[in-house]
Amino acid sequence: MRGSVINAIMSVTRFLPRNAMQQLIDALATSGYRVLGPQVRDGAILYDDLQEATALPGGWTDDQAPGSYRLSQVDTPRCFAWANGPQALKPELFRAREVLWRVSRDEGGTLRFQQEEVDGRPLAVIGVRACDIAALRLQDRHFLDNISDPYYAAHRRDLFVVAVHCSYPADTCFCVSTGDGPRAESGFDVALGELDDGFLVEVGSERGAQLIEGLALDPAGESRQEQLQAGIDDGARRQFRQLPSRNLRDSLFARLEHPRWETVAVRCLACGNCTSVCPTCFCHAEQETPSLDGMDSAHVREWDSCFSEGHAYLHGFQVRPEIRQRYRQWLVHKLGSWHDQYGRSGCVGCGRCIAWCPVGIDITEEANVICDGAGPGGGDA
Repeated sequence: MRGSVINAIMSVTRFLPRNAMQQLIDALATSGYRVLGPQVRDGAILYDDLQEATALPGGWTDDQAPGSYRLSQVDTPRCFAWANGPQALKPELFRAREVLWRVSRDEGGTLRFQQEEVDGRPLAVIGVRACDIAALRLQDRHFLDNISDPYYAAHRRDLFVVAVHCSYPADTCFCVSTGDGPRAESGFDVALGELDDGFLVEVGSERGAQLIEGLALDPAGESRQEQLQAGIDDGARRQFRQLPSRNLRDSLFARLEHPRWETVAVRCLACGNCTSVCPTCFCHAEQETPSLDGMDSAHVREWDSCFSEGHAYLHGFQVRPEIRQRYRQWLVHKLGSWHDQYGRSGCVGCGRCIAWCPVGIDITEEANVICDGAGPGGGDA
């Protein structure tokens, strides 16, 4: 009987009135989740601990362009009338800095190693866009399937994803081009589609169905569903940036000496902003952090970037001493050799690297110039 109830709920889109959003937050907290939601912090929309629905960024929108991100207030009751901020899910699962293990010396001089305990409290994130769900799949492929990382796995375990269908793309967005949005099709527990008077609720998992059973949901109605889809379709049409193809592997490897690499290197600061905000980049470095008395030490993993000088330093030799080589490494790997590793591009079209680049370098512009406008497939397999 229980299974039939869940299946019935999963097959129907319901409606959550705007003033009932607090019920969703409370239901997640009651279920034992630490709840994160988007909020206005330091001039940007960032994920933070969420207890009250009133903390969501209702009436805020963003304006993004190459090298530019600005928030402004608008006359709307909607809480998700904006595109992605600088964060994705990555900082919560693949931490920017994390102690992996500690080593100490006892009184007899024996070294003892101890793995660091990981906070495994279940996490629920509200407001996840389709592009970041696609990025989550890629992070899972790397950290769970490829290297079986126990730290990522501990953070990933019991993650509850509340997606939000996107109808407010920034000028920097191009998820339609990569096939990763703007509508979340899978990979979520619950998905919300926002209208002025509330949210259409879709269920994507059994635990999502269990969660919404206790919410005050109304029938969605055909009119509301049509209104939501029209908004999503309009958002897709307003994305004017695009990559020349979803598979640029062969095109890029055939153009490793293209003069554009030198042109973009003149502008690039090699600051690593693009890799920090990218939801799929996973480069990291590990180092020992000893205590002052030398009796113990922590083994720390920190985010690194292929733009940093130390990233390509091998046995006294700098493999990529020039910025031209570092930018080429990033772009060719992201859009090219990821196909060999993961069967698809490493770009999900979120546009963060464009907005948060201090000099406004546009990955879509560079890819189109370097690949000489390669058509569908770009001549690639």
